[in-house]
Amino acid sequence: MVSLNRVFSSLLLLVGLVCALDDLTIYQNDGLTSGWENWSWNTETDFANSELYAGESGTSLAVKSSEWAALSLKGSATISDYAGLRFDIAGDQPGLQIYFTSTTDDTQSASIVLSDISDSITPTEFSTLLIDFKSLPGTGAPLGSGTWDRITFQALSSGASYHLDNVVLVGALVVEPKILSAEPIASNTVAVTTQGEVDAAAVRVFHNGRPVRVTSRTSYSPPDTPSKSITYLTLGSPLSQGNLAVVAGESSFNHTLPRAQSARLDLRRRREIDPHIYGVNWPKNANYIRTLGVTFSRWGGNAVTAYNPFEHFTNAGSDWFFENRGNEKSDDWIGWIHEAGSDAIMTVPALDWVAKDATSYSYPRSIYPEQERFNPYNPDSGNGRFPNGTNLSPPTDPNRAYTPWNTTQATTWLSQLKNKPKFATIDNEIEIAAHTHTDMHPEPMSYDEELDRVTRFALATKEALPDVKVLAPSPCSWWFYWTSAIGWSDTEAHNNTDFLPWFLQQMRDLEGQHGKRLLDYLDIHYYFQPDTSAEDAAAKALRLRMTRSLWDETYIDESWIGSDPQNHQPNPRVVSLIPRFKKMIQDIYPGTKLSVSEWSATNENDITGGLVAADALGIFGKYGLDAATYWATPNELGPTGLAYWLYRGYGTVFGSTSVEIEIPGFNPDILGVYAAIDDKRKFSVVIVNKNPSSAVSLSLAGLPPGRYFLRHFGGEAGIAKWQTTTTVSSTDYIVVPSYTAVFLLQR
Repeated sequence: MVSLNRVFSSLLLLVGLVCALDDLTIYQNDGLTSGWENWSWNTETDFANSELYAGESGTSLAVKSSEWAALSLKGSATISDYAGLRFDIAGDQPGLQIYFTSTTDDTQSASIVLSDISDSITPTEFSTLLIDFKSLPGTGAPLGSGTWDRITFQALSSGASYHLDNVVLVGALVVEPKILSAEPIASNTVAVTTQGEVDAAAVRVFHNGRPVRVTSRTSYSPPDTPSKSITYLTLGSPLSQGNLAVVAGESSFNHTLPRAQSARLDLRRRREIDPHIYGVNWPKNANYIRTLGVTFSRWGGNAVTAYNPFEHFTNAGSDWFFENRGNEKSDDWIGWIHEAGSDAIMTVPALDWVAKDATSYSYPRSIYPEQERFNPYNPDSGNGRFPNGTNLSPPTDPNRAYTPWNTTQATTWLSQLKNKPKFATIDNEIEIAAHTHTDMHPEPMSYDEELDRVTRFALATKEALPDVKVLAPSPCSWWFYWTSAIGWSDTEAHNNTDFLPWFLQQMRDLEGQHGKRLLDYLDIHYYFQPDTSAEDAAAKALRLRMTRSLWDETYIDESWIGSDPQNHQPNPRVVSLIPRFKKMIQDIYPGTKLSVSEWSATNENDITGGLVAADALGIFGKYGLDAATYWATPNELGPTGLAYWLYRGYGTVFGSTSVEIEIPGFNPDILGVYAAIDDKRKFSVVIVNKNPSSAVSLSLAGLPPGRYFLRHFGGEAGIAKWQTTTTVSSTDYIVVPSYTAVFLLQR
């Protein structure tokens, strides 16, 4: 892509002045300026470090934060009155997220990952970075008008060491008029993304050196990411193989359009798509559900194991120092979820204890002075482990933080709900309770104990809610599909039968004993096992390949599973998640459905995470998954949230019946293609191009030409969401730019 500093004469004008305030310096030279205070935690700060500095200042602010610790600066100014934040930073590409908070009402802005501003920060030289409050890096969303008065640079899971200098709230910004990208899309359209006042009418299009007539222009500015606008140029002739140049002044964007891959829609091969595959955990509010089209909303996670439904307390478990806290009322939560148009999944606690209040914790320093870590906000509360990482012994008294819980109480609670959930999971990942909830269940969970707990609480749930659908046992990962926390000796004690096949067999037998199903959905959690944390080109390509583990019976997993699968199943080095468990269910307990109540795209802030999510949602529908909820709540303006918006945003949805697509020579590592029809036999197609540098072109036989609603995200301009209505003049050549997901819905 070529950045256009001068496209035509109108671009010489400076536009978009944000405000007229003077710049406000926060840090410069050797300290914070008047009115600013250091509110950091678990962080070493040197405000007059002379090892490295920007310009001629002589010193800089040296910062060293442990995991999730932060440099946090509190001032008296309202940050949103300013146009942006500018700072100099040096470090070895530190893992940081930046956010703003209000000490008045305890609210927090969206987090900005430092790598979304720059991924080339070095330890020996300072980089000057700018956060535009009208277009936050990563999403393009505005900061908003909160009473922000605190700036936090928070380290991620690996901690962070870096230097800052010249930290300034900028009083005014100038938006440089610029064309960010110009890309071919669909069959006869060029999408021109701009910032500032750019005259898109001056843009010209050439195909193989010959001018192409532009017959119409339609502009769209997303209401929640207004800094990026897009103009769709409808061409007088359809796109085809060759070179496409989009020219503005002396600069151009050039694309090589490849030969179209042949594809055919086969209406004879169809499968109903269950709408419950488009779910998330803990949606933010009703508007979030409507914006993304969330169909299934889960009250889940480690904390709900200790949820006290009568007093509305819970405990964070090992996620946060085994501390109790207040919680939303489950009845109210189900109510607003249903009103927003989503079905609710309620988690029923199945251990012996729930939180007794909102303030207690299990491992006080006064009783256990030697612990690995203590809460930086509550130095008396520890993490329940010795400095060497082993669990404290003897075990703590559960009465310190909890009150007893049993099936009778569960039935009472569920019976009294005014808002009845249609679905219920029996606890959450209780196979690892000895780790996540060691303060109430220090012993490893066996096959037999887990079955007993699921059975008793499923009976209690069905007694209170006879029509509810029960999901279980919700194991956390591939390893625990096949054995227990006790290990392979427990598997051997059960005739070397892996756990989930054994569990299905037991639940089938229990139906005969009780005269009713206690298990409606075999529920699992699935997280891709390969390590993609490097975030380099190889890691991103691997992330995009990993969706093959959801369906491909030839794909050997690129993780420890591929070399040491640790189970007794057929073809054990291949995950093939949906086909594998569909067959297992059919062989052992037919009629049971399959759900994945936790899954992840592994980095929902990166475009590849969004493409993984778009690919996965298409796979869920194509291969007949019955329900799924993402862990946890993707940002609605981030790449993963946009994958949901692509399929179902604002009530414009992908079809209800999957249609098979045949693509000779199909390469799933770079392409995902999904088609469906609705009850009016209108076609919808999602195409995911995983290639970071090249467009893909398809000849889609069976897809009728005509008017289509077009939606897409990604591409050279970064993350934003765009849509229009276009005419697909020919389905013989449909283009999707690099790193882009496209949705087409027949009108």
